[in-house]
Amino acid sequence: MPEHSSMHFYLNWTKERIDEMDATLASLEAKASQLRADTQVKAGQLREDLQRRRDAFQDTIKKHADAGQAWERTKKELEPRWNEFEAHVKTYIDTVGKQIEQQQATFRDVAAAQMKAWREIADSLNEAAAKASAARRAEIELAAKHMRAGASEVEARMKKLQQAGKESWQALSEALAESRKAFDRAHQVAWDAFKRADAAPKPDNAHS
Repeated sequence: MPEHSSMHFYLNWTKERIDEMDATLASLEAKASQLRADTQVKAGQLREDLQRRRDAFQDTIKKHADAGQAWERTKKELEPRWNEFEAHVKTYIDTVGKQIEQQQATFRDVAAAQMKAWREIADSLNEAAAKASAARRAEIELAAKHMRAGASEVEARMKKLQQAGKESWQALSEALAESRKAFDRAHQVAWDAFKRADAAPKPDNAHS
């Protein structure tokens, strides 16, 4: 069932991005009161712009879903919107969020959102494995194990960066981008495995 696998990938891909956007906005808002008085207005305007971009991203998801369009086409439209959001986060950091504490807090919050996405997919695969026949279960469980291993590896790298506490926002954002790419790769491998298991011949007496 390729469509089944592709839809899972699409839904999780979009959810991961939305969760990152929400984590970023919440982190910037939480630190807003600590900004210098002369930057408060500009900071507010930049956060409102980021919120609009986040909402437009979600509206695009809904528009394409309601139209029943293929996720590949939707993803192509969403990727530039995601890149624009990231670019405007950098503008915020460069303009009003130059404090190391602000940058570290945002990095920590976004990294936490990424780790949550890894684990949620691993959990969903484990749930799928529990419902699968014995012949299909092993491959799905292996996919879940792969997701958890990837999460642990990425989390270890993130913690090292947090402990260093001296990295530039450029370095931190590059680490987040690499983690995101790793997430997409592992996610695709996981759902490809699910697709293979789902397409495997079932025993005559199987009902799952």
